[in-house]
Amino acid sequence: MAPGPLPASPAAARLLGEAAARIGSTLDLIQTADEAVDVAVPAFADAAVIYASERLLADEMGGSRDGRQAVVRRLAARVDGQPAAVLDGVVPVGEMLAFGADTPYARAMGTGGPVLFGALDGETAERIGRHPAGPGIAAGYTTHLAVPLVARGLVLGCAAFGRTAGRPSFGADEVELASGLAARAAVCIDNARLFHQERRTALALQRGLLPGEPRILAGLEVAHRYLPVGASVLGGDWYDIVPLSGGRAALIVGDAMGHGPEAAAVMVQLRTAAHTLADLELPPEEVLGRLDRLAAGLPGAGLPAAPFATCLYAVIDPQRGSCVLAEAGHLPPVLIRPGGATEVLDLPPGLPLGLGRESFQATEITVPPGATLALYTDGLVESRVRTLDEGITALGDALSVSLAPAGSALGRACAAATEALSHHGEDDITLVLARLGRP
Repeated sequence: MAPGPLPASPAAARLLGEAAARIGSTLDLIQTADEAVDVAVPAFADAAVIYASERLLADEMGGSRDGRQAVVRRLAARVDGQPAAVLDGVVPVGEMLAFGADTPYARAMGTGGPVLFGALDGETAERIGRHPAGPGIAAGYTTHLAVPLVARGLVLGCAAFGRTAGRPSFGADEVELASGLAARAAVCIDNARLFHQERRTALALQRGLLPGEPRILAGLEVAHRYLPVGASVLGGDWYDIVPLSGGRAALIVGDAMGHGPEAAAVMVQLRTAAHTLADLELPPEEVLGRLDRLAAGLPGAGLPAAPFATCLYAVIDPQRGSCVLAEAGHLPPVLIRPGGATEVLDLPPGLPLGLGRESFQATEITVPPGATLALYTDGLVESRVRTLDEGITALGDALSVSLAPAGSALGRACAAATEALSHHGEDDITLVLARLGRP
């Protein structure tokens, strides 16, 4: 029977244990790379640099090399005894580099194996020498090691280590230890990369799904704020502001129950349908009825079995000073009158969308000049430390304080109310404010 691998030395075991404990504390790409070089310097090497494939950072498919060069971005660098301010000028973080095919770094990435070398390669030495402090920093290094960063079958980049003449040259044991450090760093860097990639995708979807700045309507001012819960970027909340004929506007706020991609999938369909129905200028109660039928028919399309959602649909007419509202299981809007007095509007109750009941009632109210209508989702007013009634009262109080002074800014009031009530938020938060022309 062939002998198994020799056990790691106590020092090597300690270093690998420290790497496991320290690298990957967050899903931030730069911080993860920083943690890797902090573990390596000075415990293992006098200098360490982490490079990541630019193609993978840019979410491109394929390997990290094109056969001629390796295009990478420097994520982190440490040199023992050198302050960060000096080091940033010589090997700046974020710099994009193209390593020639014959450089040790490109060879390590191309072969997937470590490359041990003595003097610094000419290409890197020339690049470092362009900075006045570069030659002094690079002097004295007698042994170098380039180790590929490999995770899930992908070469993500490479880690480069260097030692000065005051330490032993890298040997077989050091190469094995460096490979262990690189393996730990690679997995954590890949986790951060994938998280960053998914977040970019979600942000792009969010920008495409949420309405931009609405067209300015005569006699109407609108402000809105959306905050997804936790690390999510897309959730079940949606809002829309649709200009209608005669200077009117449809204001829509909805909340697909649940979290994550399933709730977002329901939200996308309902928001798109609501916008289309608003363009047809159907009465609010008919819009909700059609949305109800749509939601009831969603199961079986890969969506949740019971994709319930709440919705508040309002058509506001600045010229007449009126608003027609209908709700489907949604929280009541708050009216803030000029001077700061607030009123929670008592609308006929409606069941959530998705039950197929299709029975909704509309209510018309008078909105005086200078008054503000607040539409919101339950994430703004409900939490484990606050009941719905308490939250709605707190929202009215916050808006009253912000909107009572003459000339108050609607956008600032929207931001202030959201900030005041969102500290214990456990759900997506949406707030839409619409103010009629001031008296």
